[in-house]
Amino acid sequence: MAPSNQTLVLGIGNLLMGDEGVGSVVAQQLADQRLEAGAVVVDGGTGGFHLLGLLTGHDPVVIVDATLDGQRPGTVSVLRPRYAADFPRSLTAHDIGLRDLVEAAALLGPLPEVHLVTVSIGEAPELGTELSAPVRAAVPAVVERVRAIVADLARQRSG
Repeated sequence: MAPSNQTLVLGIGNLLMGDEGVGSVVAQQLADQRLEAGAVVVDGGTGGFHLLGLLTGHDPVVIVDATLDGQRPGTVSVLRPRYAADFPRSLTAHDIGLRDLVEAAALLGPLPEVHLVTVSIGEAPELGTELSAPVRAAVPAVVERVRAIVADLARQRSG
């Protein structure tokens, strides 16, 4: 079955691990807003392989996740990964991470068009439900960046 051309916005993260939960926080904020072309917003949390059907069932996909990329905490980046190896590894050794999910999706067929919005976090995510000040300050910019990507994708489809 062909994937839906409805844009999926997928926030990933563990809300119990402080900054690592930023993707879920962004998804929760976006879920309360009206997005272009009826984009679907899902808080994927720590769903791991349970998110496989969502990932392979939509094209395009906008993913929001925390990353340990060595940048200053709160740095927002947008990537256009084309292959599973282009995705960051899981933040903790025992989790099924985004790259693992994408590698599984690649086994099932072509990957959807992915826009990956990352927020840099410090080296060791701490237990707790609060985001650090730099990551919390980045959330509005991430929300606006995702809204702009979704709007651009809608314009590309209609034009």
